[in-house]
Amino acid sequence: MESSRIAERKLRDKQARRAQIISAARRIAELEGWSKVTVRRLSDEISYSQPVLYAHFGCREGILAAVAIEGFQEMGLALEKARKRAKGGNTVESVAAAYLEFAASSPALYEVMFSLGLSVPFDEAATPPELRFAFSQLLELFQGQTSKPEVLSEVFWASLHGIAELTRTKRFPRRRQKERLRALVELFTFPR
Repeated sequence: MESSRIAERKLRDKQARRAQIISAARRIAELEGWSKVTVRRLSDEISYSQPVLYAHFGCREGILAAVAIEGFQEMGLALEKARKRAKGGNTVESVAAAYLEFAASSPALYEVMFSLGLSVPFDEAATPPELRFAFSQLLELFQGQTSKPEVLSEVFWASLHGIAELTRTKRFPRRRQKERLRALVELFTFPR
């Protein structure tokens, strides 16, 4: 009995350390960019030795991948909320707006999820459930409307990502975002 409580406490402590490391990485990235997120900097920031960080994540990329996976969970929850909230309205528009809002409100998180070339697998057996969950929110929009909902979901996602990135990097003026959203929704809304 006592050994199981000790094991439970050790597991909780390990999970808390992991969460603290991820949180610190996100905070540094939001303020200074991902290039400033190093194992040494994290070690100094949270007062854990570098070997402790390596024990949790293996390397810097492991930390960034953990942040990205957490980001996909958060994005999936935001898209799910938008999809469910729009029951009577335009679900495609609600989800698209939620996606673009997520990207705009969390630029560093969005960057690590999509732009840093991490080795987090997409559409493979090893794809983390958080990524599958986020994609399932897009897939849900097109189920039963086409014989290839996966392909349509990927094209919709690619369109949203393109708008998000081109807006973030100031290639698209923010003032036309609502027009872009409306045009995209028209392309992906099918008569019922």
